[in-house]
Amino acid sequence: MRNLDKAQTTAGLPWPALREALRQIFREGCDAPLRHRHPLPQKDAAEGSLLLMPAWQAHRFTGVKIVHVNPSNALQPGLKAVHSVYLLSHGETGEPLCLLDGGTLTDRRTAAASVLAAEYLARPDSSRLLLLGSGKVAHALAEAYAERFPLREIRVWSRRPESAARLAATLAEAGLPARDVAQADPAGADIIAAATLSTTPLFDGAAVEPGTHVDLIGAFRPDMRESDGTLMRRARLFVDTRAGTLAEAGDVVQAIAEGAIEAGHIQGDLFDLCRGQHPGRGGAEEITLFKSVGWAGEDLAAAVLAYQGG
Repeated sequence: MRNLDKAQTTAGLPWPALREALRQIFREGCDAPLRHRHPLPQKDAAEGSLLLMPAWQAHRFTGVKIVHVNPSNALQPGLKAVHSVYLLSHGETGEPLCLLDGGTLTDRRTAAASVLAAEYLARPDSSRLLLLGSGKVAHALAEAYAERFPLREIRVWSRRPESAARLAATLAEAGLPARDVAQADPAGADIIAAATLSTTPLFDGAAVEPGTHVDLIGAFRPDMRESDGTLMRRARLFVDTRAGTLAEAGDVVQAIAEGAIEAGHIQGDLFDLCRGQHPGRGGAEEITLFKSVGWAGEDLAAAVLAYQGG
């Protein structure tokens, strides 16, 4: 069995090839149940979690992402709160084929899925990115969007200004047009990408300008939220998967509970877009919104790409 560390997993998932691998898995489909979550007792925290995200294509490959979330690790310097690995196996024999760095795989497939959606939903000439968040996923988003769109500006905002400044400096050193900003102001942005752990809206949905594409990634639980009901109501809403969104996506679930939208406000998902069953953006002045919570099929496609390309 092969083992791919962080650097090897990154090298095995170049943005264009990863985007196409995701497009293909959304076209073909695979078996991917909603993630399993099991509580784990912690000595110094209320509770940890064991997350299992399986997916398979019959006779081809099976895979499972194994994630441990241990909040008490924050009390120990140098120990991460989240540890993740991905096990890829032969779909017919069950033989283990490859063990990959789960965090890197997740960050890159998440960003690639957002940019894949933006190919259908954002204006092709989008050049101004507002990036909300300063973690690993935000970093991956900046790289992935810059590879696909003609970005002239990347504004980086975070509730922790020092983190925004640090990420902007890192991106600038890599040759990207990034700078940190003090406000999460949507004015002037062609694309807004949010990857935070927020439980309250990050900006006023009424301030989003016509033609903007909004990409919401962070609110992966029903109690989390990055947008308000006003934005949800104004935008044409697309999601990665309907089942996952209606079960877990706080932005959508809370907007429905408030009466801002109904479930039928969802125009389509990535299956519809990738299969040509929905054209995506219909005009230059539309506000489009893509809400993702992640799908285990994306992990499987990424793992197969890295394994076969190595």
